[in-house]
Amino acid sequence: MSFSDYIVYVDESGDHSLTHIDENYPVFVLAFCIFHKRYYSDTVVSALQKFKFKHFGHDIVVLHEHDIRKERGDFNLFRSGAEREAFLSELTDLIDQSNFILIACVIDKHKLRARGGDDADNPYHYALRYGLERLYGFLDEKGQSERVTHVVVECRGKKEDRDLELEFRRICDGANLLGRELPFRVKFADKRINSAGLQLSDLVARPIGLQVLRPEQPNRAFDVLRRKFYCGGGRQQVGENYEGLGLKRLPD
Repeated sequence: MSFSDYIVYVDESGDHSLTHIDENYPVFVLAFCIFHKRYYSDTVVSALQKFKFKHFGHDIVVLHEHDIRKERGDFNLFRSGAEREAFLSELTDLIDQSNFILIACVIDKHKLRARGGDDADNPYHYALRYGLERLYGFLDEKGQSERVTHVVVECRGKKEDRDLELEFRRICDGANLLGRELPFRVKFADKRINSAGLQLSDLVARPIGLQVLRPEQPNRAFDVLRRKFYCGGGRQQVGENYEGLGLKRLPD
């Protein structure tokens, strides 16, 4: 099989434990960012490098939402609140201007634990299955479903990665609601790797979770992402009809 024109980067927000649930953030989010390879290499990578050169003087820094929010490490550079807001605003604009398709699954951990069943054994695997099913739908829409698409995820630990790879293969071998084989291959990347796609997927996951938890609060980041979700009705309805497709809340 030949390779598809798309590359997918996946990251999470929140932990997938159902034993100890953080009441301030009782959700687990898995976000899939889908890029056209030519656009990604020609535009996204260079835009992110320019952003880093401007703010850090080099492009070695890895953008992590948690470190930015906590102003840790490389992000302990703001001399005022206004300077921090300017940085965040420019970063949001960069995400806004980057073209990618977003598929995200948000799991309510309290509901999942109460429901029980096989899906409650591992919320990550539950969200992964949904994301891969919707990813196949998008690629089929683009005439790419007969080609191999790589799905890049961050390493989390030897056991976790081994379990995830087994589940990924099981889903792709036919354990999905589509009842067919899915032409995806998983690639694991170290958390320190300087991948533009992984960094963007890291930055988008938490705003999605916050929107689901507290929809009444201002959330500029989500307002930007709203226009990127995979949705029904084709691209002429970008920003509409994404609930249940590009954004799925589980369990139903």
